[in-house]
Amino acid sequence: MTKTRIMHSKSEIVKIAGAVILPHVGGFVNGKLTRMQITGWYNQLNFPSFRPPNWLFAPVWISLYTGMGYASFLVWKTGGGFSGPARIPLMLYATQLALNWAWTPIFFVKHDLKWSLVEILALTGTVAATGCAFYEINKLAGYLFIPYFAWCAFASMLNYKIYKLNAPKPSTATIEEVFARHIE
Repeated sequence: MTKTRIMHSKSEIVKIAGAVILPHVGGFVNGKLTRMQITGWYNQLNFPSFRPPNWLFAPVWISLYTGMGYASFLVWKTGGGFSGPARIPLMLYATQLALNWAWTPIFFVKHDLKWSLVEILALTGTVAATGCAFYEINKLAGYLFIPYFAWCAFASMLNYKIYKLNAPKPSTATIEEVFARHIE
């Protein structure tokens, strides 16, 4: 192997590593936020019977972040980066990544089950759009988004059921009682 080829392959490895590490950065931060809430608030929620065990989430997200990061590298390389046809798919990728990272603070820090549901539905739609756009540039990259989409669809259903099982019950207070509470 020539020195130029070795340098080229090292450069490629660095780019792949950067693309794979990027999604893990938000995942790492969000993992810390999640762990702080598990023993208190989260464990007090009502859950559907199909909720996976807590230990499963970390390995699932590690594999999904790795796959999406590698897919982004493939699209960037095949599609000419941000100045080629990969520009829009990479913008979709950045959007879904931001939505991905935003869900945890909404759910685990704000404890907002309704808005986390709205957010994860937006995420799932953006993941589908990103996977389709990636497929047009690089088929393998598109295929790498299938497990991610499936997990987001499952997580959306889980989020919905958690919201429904824990939503505050409608008030039976009279208008006078509600008004009196707000004056005091």
